[in-house]
Amino acid sequence: NGAAFSKLRGSQSGQDSTRWHVVRKFLGLISSHNIPVYLIDPLILGLVDKDIEQIRSSPDGPSPECKYFCAPRDFTTFALLDKTWKHEVGFLRTAEKMGFQWLKIINKDPRLDGLDDLSGMEIPLHYIFKLASHAIHLVVFYERSGNFLWHGPLRLKQHMDRKFVPFRKLHFGRYPGAYEKPELLLVSIDDLKVQIPKNPSSFLEEMSHSRFLECRYREARAFFQLYPDDASLDAVEFRKKAKSLLHLAALTLNNLGVKFWLSSGTCLGWYRQCNVIPHSKDVDLGIFIRDYKADIIPAFQKAGLPLKHKFGKVEDSLELSFQGEDDVKLDIFFFYEEDDHVWNGGTQAKSGKKFKYLFPKFTLCWTEFVELRVHVPCETLQYVEANYGPEWKVPVKTWDWKSSPSNVQDNGVWPIDEWDNVIQIY
Repeated sequence: NGAAFSKLRGSQSGQDSTRWHVVRKFLGLISSHNIPVYLIDPLILGLVDKDIEQIRSSPDGPSPECKYFCAPRDFTTFALLDKTWKHEVGFLRTAEKMGFQWLKIINKDPRLDGLDDLSGMEIPLHYIFKLASHAIHLVVFYERSGNFLWHGPLRLKQHMDRKFVPFRKLHFGRYPGAYEKPELLLVSIDDLKVQIPKNPSSFLEEMSHSRFLECRYREARAFFQLYPDDASLDAVEFRKKAKSLLHLAALTLNNLGVKFWLSSGTCLGWYRQCNVIPHSKDVDLGIFIRDYKADIIPAFQKAGLPLKHKFGKVEDSLELSFQGEDDVKLDIFFFYEEDDHVWNGGTQAKSGKKFKYLFPKFTLCWTEFVELRVHVPCETLQYVEANYGPEWKVPVKTWDWKSSPSNVQDNGVWPIDEWDNVIQIY
């Protein structure tokens, strides 16, 4: 179909132009149904990012030859926001008339799951459109209550054709992912008008750390059957305060650009019962010491959370505690990385004794917790077991931070001449 390429001077031939042709056809299909999609293909966004200034400043595209959509790949990936379209039947029918074969992947809607109800209602997560030797992967994004976008995993059902496309090469779908809502930019690439994230490099960076873990509602329900939830007024009040403290802490650290995760009892509560443990009395966060910033303390004080204590120092065993509403406090533990493990420190104020808590190395995933997008260790089970031992499923009301954790070790004593610096209580 040579006519399709008449505008593309110096375009490559054969396979390269097929890719461009399939993308052009797909963009025609979605525009005829007024469906706003945007390009999230990592390969193409990587190429675009190198020329982003030129592409932004030139409304008709940067160069006469087909540079981006002709690049070798099996797929081109686009994103679609669920709430921006609803007319699936006519859209798929038109796609067939245009020669596309398509596959729709549906799965459970996690937004409807809760402790009271595992809804099991299914929603479309991915569409794949195939024409000639090229495929379009359309990833459906949904808004979640933490004000972020989420896409589901791509799981083929029993009857589906596993040879429809090379699924293993797909960039989105191995895991669920969580993203900020991107600002979009309309650009012309290879003579095709298309929306892209305004800042492709930060989208690509986000993509590399986007893996999302769903709260384990099924296991949480089983837990509450064994240990009924505390619904007392005190418990309800504490959870409310803990939630607002966590939201304030997240806002403060996110504004500073400091990456943090749910740690200790707060992480256990998320993993075991999808909620704050009502008898825990505090909110626990972890931060890698490499991400420490001197503005953390002033930023929390400015947010209305005075410093309660500061133990240790940046080079060794730093921990901070801030006073929230009433007696609810925020504890921030700083983690130090060694070759084969990570650890955080503890200090006993009256004796100057030091303690060390060892964890296996871990990476960070997103989750949704008390209506907030927040990080947890991806290897949550190993993390929780390191801290609470194999019996972590059994609630413990009396907990001594110096002896109860299964990963605690003595770590010497602070020299007396350092006490003024390393044991500060306010």
